[in-house]
Amino acid sequence: MAKQNLFLIFSCMKPDQIIQQLQANRAVFKSLLSDKEAMTKWKPTPETWSLLEIVCHLYDEEREDFRTRVFNTLLTPEIQPPSIDPPGWVTQRKYAQQDYAEKLMAFLEERNKSIKKLKALKNPQWKNIYVHPFAGELTAYQLLANWLAHDYHHFRQINRRLYEYLRESSKVGLGYAGDW
Repeated sequence: MAKQNLFLIFSCMKPDQIIQQLQANRAVFKSLLSDKEAMTKWKPTPETWSLLEIVCHLYDEEREDFRTRVFNTLLTPEIQPPSIDPPGWVTQRKYAQQDYAEKLMAFLEERNKSIKKLKALKNPQWKNIYVHPFAGELTAYQLLANWLAHDYHHFRQINRRLYEYLRESSKVGLGYAGDW
């Protein structure tokens, strides 16, 4: 059992590596989302999110979910962080009416702040536990890893939206490009 735990500790991605990837992902988001003004509000179906809604979500999640919960768990794990409502924010915060370029820049600035704060940590306690009302116990490390996974989730979502827009606006078959 001790060997397995030791193996897990040394085989997982280190927090510094995750932080580096979060920093690198800022450039990926910027590249994927810049110069898309013509399509920011387009969506293939009413229930899907537009690029504008995705950017607003990323901005709010950066500030009020992941950064808040990681730092809360590291510094004051005994205190519950403020509750959040990401699905409700779409309408409550009028995502579809926001300015795309402003929100994208605000998100990218917030990511810079997050990275700066993460890199400034001295001896962070990654094993500290946050008890999420639905997910149960999560360590600060798990929250950090999920922050990175959240980026990947939205890369996939953004790429899907870009592909769908191309398919719709080009009016040509895209099968030659390969299976989607």
